[in-house]
Amino acid sequence: MNIGILNIQGDVQEHFDMIKSLKRKYNVSPVKVNSVNDLENIDGLIIPGGESTVIYKFLIKNNLYDKIKSMALNNDLAVMGTCAGAIILSKDTGDDRVTGMGLLDITIKRNAYGRQVDSFIKEVQINGMGAFNAVFIRAPEIEVPGNVNILSELNNKAVFVTDKNLDIMALTFHPELTGDPRIHEYFISKIKK
Repeated sequence: MNIGILNIQGDVQEHFDMIKSLKRKYNVSPVKVNSVNDLENIDGLIIPGGESTVIYKFLIKNNLYDKIKSMALNNDLAVMGTCAGAIILSKDTGDDRVTGMGLLDITIKRNAYGRQVDSFIKEVQINGMGAFNAVFIRAPEIEVPGNVNILSELNNKAVFVTDKNLDIMALTFHPELTGDPRIHEYFISKIKK
């Protein structure tokens, strides 16, 4: 099984290393995705954190936006978005410079937890996993969770959601920075379905 990591900016290498660390246990290999051709041989895709406007422009310029959306809607591709990736997957990004793919029925408020200097680590409870030390960096907030499963909240706001029908998940925090593989393992389990 190949898991792609969108190779634009942000925590690409951290996600790559996390998947690589799970290679023996789950028979998975990480692949950096730069073009539409790179999508042909992957089973799952991680859209990492970074700057959502930059990610969006790259996706459009390289014809990846519509292809990823189509593959996900056809259940040909499981997708996990972290931080800026969650913004890209949402139906409403809260920013007219970025059109969300609408793969998750959520509305986003960008930078809801403050600027880079306001970053923090907070233990959250995740359904089926227990306590997880979540890293929030200029994190967005899921303002209106629609037809999604809420797996974790912080201050009564969803921070980890999955679609009820598609293998799509979004987190407003960075699991790749923790050394804890459970969320990546959960994503792998969604792909195997």
